Amino acid sequence: MTSVLQRPLTGEPLALDLLNTTWPDRGERRDVFDEPGGVGAWLAERGLPDPPGAEEPLRHTRSVLREVLESPGASAERALNEVLARGRLRPELREGGAEEVIEVGEAAWRPAWLAAYGYLSLLRARPDRIKRCSAYPVCTLYFEDTTRNGTRRWCSMETCGNRAKAARHYRREQSA
Repeated sequence: MTSVLQRPLTGEPLALDLLNTTWPDRGERRDVFDEPGGVGAWLAERGLPDPPGAEEPLRHTRSVLREVLESPGASAERALNEVLARGRLRPELREGGAEEVIEVGEAAWRPAWLAAYGYLSLLRARPDRIKRCSAYPVCTLYFEDTTRNGTRRWCSMETCGNRAKAARHYRREQSA
């Protein structure tokens, strides 16, 4: 369970946080879902229930979201739409007013569907603010750029940003 808490770049919108459950670490690929209890811990961290069988839909949706972002096209769109077809928002009038009720056919798909739907919400709001860390391919993390002017480049200034600046300084020193 500690792997979830020690992973980089937590707190992004659900779709991006799902993508960020895998990351490179000292030349090896880490995956929260490969850790014992990792899926349940990640879902708990996100405040989501842990229905039986949620791991495979989450892995599938993570793969689909990565395809949409890294290899956009008809195939990626079709794959995401297949995930989205597993659920819907149904408007409903209740005593407190209008609400949208989430309906997903299989409970195991609910967290994955929420991530896919969350991605569409990000696209509707500010598609240009969905970014991959500029340290790619060393860093594969995604983030939502919430800066005022939309110029954030790194997942974390403390890690990737600092590394990039140090490398740039080193190159300048070597060429001088």
